[in-house]
Amino acid sequence: MSNELVIDVNPNEIVIALLSNKQLVELTREKSNLQFAVGDIYLGKVKKIMPGLNAAFIDVGYEKDAFLHYLDLGHQFRSLNKFLQQALARKGRNLSISKMRLEQDIDKNGKMSDVLKSGQYILVQVAKEPISTKGPRLCSEISIAGRNIVLIPFSDKVSISQKIKSTEEKSRLRQLLQSIRPKNYGIIVRTVAEGKRVAELDQELRSLVEKWEGSFQHIRDMHPPKLILGEMDRTTAILRDILNSSFENIYVNDASAAKDIKNYIAGIAPEKSKIVKHVTGDMPIFDQLGVDKQIKSSFGKTVSFKNGAYLIIEHTEAFHVIDVNSGNRSKAGNDQETNAVEVNLAAADEIARQLRLRDMGGIIVVDFIDMHSAENRQKVFERMKEVMGLDRTKHNILPLSKFGLMQITRQRVRPEMNIEIQETCPTCLGSGKISPAVLLTDQIEEKLKSIADSGEKKLTLKVHPFVAAYINKGFWKTLRREWQSKLGIKLAVKEIPSYDLLGFKIFDDNNQEIEL
Repeated sequence: MSNELVIDVNPNEIVIALLSNKQLVELTREKSNLQFAVGDIYLGKVKKIMPGLNAAFIDVGYEKDAFLHYLDLGHQFRSLNKFLQQALARKGRNLSISKMRLEQDIDKNGKMSDVLKSGQYILVQVAKEPISTKGPRLCSEISIAGRNIVLIPFSDKVSISQKIKSTEEKSRLRQLLQSIRPKNYGIIVRTVAEGKRVAELDQELRSLVEKWEGSFQHIRDMHPPKLILGEMDRTTAILRDILNSSFENIYVNDASAAKDIKNYIAGIAPEKSKIVKHVTGDMPIFDQLGVDKQIKSSFGKTVSFKNGAYLIIEHTEAFHVIDVNSGNRSKAGNDQETNAVEVNLAAADEIARQLRLRDMGGIIVVDFIDMHSAENRQKVFERMKEVMGLDRTKHNILPLSKFGLMQITRQRVRPEMNIEIQETCPTCLGSGKISPAVLLTDQIEEKLKSIADSGEKKLTLKVHPFVAAYINKGFWKTLRREWQSKLGIKLAVKEIPSYDLLGFKIFDDNNQEIEL
């Protein structure tokens, strides 16, 4: 399996596409000024205690107060709160958790009012990003993720990833981390730590401890709500979590971002730093690498996947529903049961991809084509578990019922990725009628003349490939040369496949779009 990452950097957002064997499997949009991302640690203020919910609402700076349940406080909340109070009161002294005497664990069946009060300062971490009308979901069991390990302050446990199968390797890693673990710090060992040497793990552990304790250097001068420690940007987080030997290329359309990513990879996997490639050109990077076409074919209510078979994906407030249809697919000589099994197995592959691609969370109900054999239903269940094994998000899959229904739960930590591929026609504006196509070249010439009269003489016209072919038609006597001569400009014509047929944009010499 080969993986590639395509990163489209725009002024307002970064769009990240993960390709597996050239097929789009994940798509992430990150605002340039993203706040309240999963993993961000805030100094918040308790606004209201809700005894009926055994929870509290916390002000972390979002337009709606964030939600913190008693069960998400963590056993060592009193130790965390003691550390925070000392940090707020200290005068120039560096704090170290290793020198602290930990407080007694809170009662797991206790009440929020026993440990918090309105107006109190509190340290919280975002567990779930704001979704729809809800504010962020918080926890106070802090964790700081690295590439090989996750650091957990105020703990003393060393846990090993279940995906590491070797008993000997698990024992080696546990003994190794126990020997270098600072006092009052717990550690979760990630799968990628398998086979790593002590020096590399020790260096990362020290770095995470410094990152945590260093974030409190100036907390005394802060007033909530305030970001204390931000999770790294989504691009770097994805690289941290999934970068491995299967990655062949990372394409970036921004020189600065490409340099930052190369430097980051050089620090965690020097042998992979050469896979970062800066993509240039007038055509958008997603068009150049065929990602835009996959996006358009993968989102929407209906998704085709194999030989005429398709999925219908519906979203409701309570859960998501996916219906598997065979369409007009049938194989001569195959009975209905065999056809149903083949379609369902292929559908399982596509459903797993769609869940990752759209980042669908909550409850998902899949209506597979009916199969009479319990053995065949089990086969589809096993296939779904296998293909969902690539999904890093926590999930649970139940076997098919006798009615062909499968229930899947998938953790929801950020808003679902939803791209509306059926757009209002930019040419007719939804009216169903457009100006005569024969007038398009006259409209373009009129805009070019207006721009030329304002002083711009070096222009780039971006149009659909069909229109570009017409403008460049001929050898010497082309429409482009005629405009250049007539208007006294230098004109380049670029083909953009994602433009609508009669749409066009004009750019100046600095590649800045000129408003028409």
